[in-house]
Amino acid sequence: MIRSFIFSDGRLVGQDLEVEALRLVRADRGLLLWVDLDNPTPDEIKAILEGVFEFHPLAIEDCVQPNSLPKVEDYEDYLFIVTHAVDFTRTEKFNTTELDLFLGKDFLVTFHTAPLRSVSTLMERIGKSVGVGPRGPDRIAHTLIDLLVDNYAPVIEELRAELEDLEEHVLAKESVHKTLVNEMLHVRGDFTHLRTIVRPQRDVIERLARGDSKMIRPKLLPYFRDLRDNLARLEDTAAGYHERLLMAFDIYLNKAAFEANEGIKFLTAITAVTIPVMVVGTWFGMNFEAMPELKHGYPWAMAFTLVTTILMVIYLRKKRWF
Repeated sequence: MIRSFIFSDGRLVGQDLEVEALRLVRADRGLLLWVDLDNPTPDEIKAILEGVFEFHPLAIEDCVQPNSLPKVEDYEDYLFIVTHAVDFTRTEKFNTTELDLFLGKDFLVTFHTAPLRSVSTLMERIGKSVGVGPRGPDRIAHTLIDLLVDNYAPVIEELRAELEDLEEHVLAKESVHKTLVNEMLHVRGDFTHLRTIVRPQRDVIERLARGDSKMIRPKLLPYFRDLRDNLARLEDTAAGYHERLLMAFDIYLNKAAFEANEGIKFLTAITAVTIPVMVVGTWFGMNFEAMPELKHGYPWAMAFTLVTTILMVIYLRKKRWF
């Protein structure tokens, strides 16, 4: 699906134009054009990215082929930016969707293969706005990325809730659950995935905030620096939760080892208690021709067995093996 918005002096003057009309708008340097491609067909990709804007083939290939990490590429008359957004509209607990941006002097093209909350939110704002709208594509790009980063907060809260639930299970008095390891590994994978996205995304915004590109106006640099700081805080928070998860995993391993040792101690104590019985029974079970102690052996054997067993139990209780 292709959505388009045309601005003139900060006001929305048209939207959802046909491809041929977009060519005419593209040729008018006095207009600001935002084109959004939402899960486009191959024909739509070719018509917009190749036909209307004539982007570099490598940039188009990066759009079609998913990128695992955010990045920014500086072409002659536009920036190609790869970011990742979190989508909560799906059934997965944690999932990301790639958002690609082509940022030029008077245009912005966004590309994504699934609906994004940040994009739909901005479109709703533009449709309801009656005041002055964006006067530059860098403002639209900043707003999109800012909304994208804001949607990371619910992910952090969801993962924090899962982490606290795991910590409660680990510190519970009852025995550790067999599936707890799988749950901890699943949450650890989510934290690792989040950190591998946030860190390079912060590096991308850092490059934009330094003013290295002519596509970002100087007056917008403070806004990108604030966005960079937000990503830095998200990264620090995710790193802190990741450390807590590792500590919980260490506690789980220590608790599991302690419970295993307690079981071994109990079995060892049972074996130690039965030693007198086995010794006496083995001795009197031997087939000798002459055994004088057999005449009055049974009472003595029973008394000796009982006394030594009691002494063994007392000794083990002092050692707290029971």
